[in-house]
Amino acid sequence: MKARRLLVLAVLAVTLAAAGGLARGSGRGAGEPSAAAGGQGVTAANVAAAPGAERPGGCTVIDRRINLYAVELPKDPITNQVRLGYGLTPESASYPGPLIEMIEGQCFAITLYNQVPAATLEALRSTANPNHPLGVSLHTHGVKYTQKSDGTVHSNSFVPPGGSYTYIWYAQPRNTNTGAQGTAGYWWYHDHVVGGPHGTAGMRTGLFGGVVVRRQGDPRPDRTYVLAFGDRQTINLRRSSEADTCDEANPVPGPTCVVAKVGEKVEFLVIGMGDDMHTFHVHGHSWADTRTGVVDGTGALANSVPIIDNKTVGPGDTFGARVIAGESVGPGHWMLHCHMQFHSDLGMSTTFHVLDENGAMTAHAGHAPGNPVQAAPAGGGQAPAAHGNHG
Repeated sequence: MKARRLLVLAVLAVTLAAAGGLARGSGRGAGEPSAAAGGQGVTAANVAAAPGAERPGGCTVIDRRINLYAVELPKDPITNQVRLGYGLTPESASYPGPLIEMIEGQCFAITLYNQVPAATLEALRSTANPNHPLGVSLHTHGVKYTQKSDGTVHSNSFVPPGGSYTYIWYAQPRNTNTGAQGTAGYWWYHDHVVGGPHGTAGMRTGLFGGVVVRRQGDPRPDRTYVLAFGDRQTINLRRSSEADTCDEANPVPGPTCVVAKVGEKVEFLVIGMGDDMHTFHVHGHSWADTRTGVVDGTGALANSVPIIDNKTVGPGDTFGARVIAGESVGPGHWMLHCHMQFHSDLGMSTTFHVLDENGAMTAHAGHAPGNPVQAAPAGGGQAPAAHGNHG
């Protein structure tokens, strides 16, 4: 019954997104799908037969099986650099890839299919590693997995062109008896193979996405946006006008359209990617600097929680921020940017569009966010040959 109800809700959300509506409660829109907690159950025996499958300790039942595809996307229109992406289907691949949501205690089996052409992977291979194998992988932060699900070359847990491989992730729950801290939090997944043993070219071409692990009873958002702050002063590998492509008449939530209605609970999963330090700042809104981004309860402990609107994120860091869209400040177009000034000046900025109660976008002076500089030349800043933006 639960699986049937979730399937109906998923179909409804997809239908609303396809119709151009701002689907309340979906958490994402077109181009930003989610592999949510619960859903299609499979038996442990089914998954055990899949290549690479091995359950970590504590994972007694596979709660969900997900198919994930790595594909080549159209090249960046500004820099002409290679673009790759993950998707729940080959046609829906994007960057960031689909948000994967888990609840502590759940175990997911994720089968990755490599549809990236071998010639593309060879072109991305570092000249310092001429014998490095061609393939893609799936490496995650935060959750538990065995080495066979590490997504690295040395563990032989990668996927050659045309192949597939199953990774098993376990959202270990907190256990006060054993001292296990649990895995609830905001994490990310990414490639660890493309280009060299650390997957640098994979991440810089688009192979990354967000993971949220919740505890039972955690507050749930109406929508979630994954925002990777990276090299070349980019947000989700995009900058300036490329970072905000919201259609004013029909804004569809997605990686380049951060939008919500007044009063909606919006969750940002912020990723630090690349080699630079950044700060995440959104105008008009603030959040509690806690595990869930909100303050629970009252009293001295709750009163000691800092409320912030700017937070530093370094390479590999992740955190979550929870805001109520337009709370007290109303609808409008709120800048969202890195507060390292030369980063924002170079275009590391987008817009959080808060619609009115009817779902209409209010008038504003200019649509393009950030600095008039639209993009740096190919190879500018700290970007290597295979880095950029647009899915």
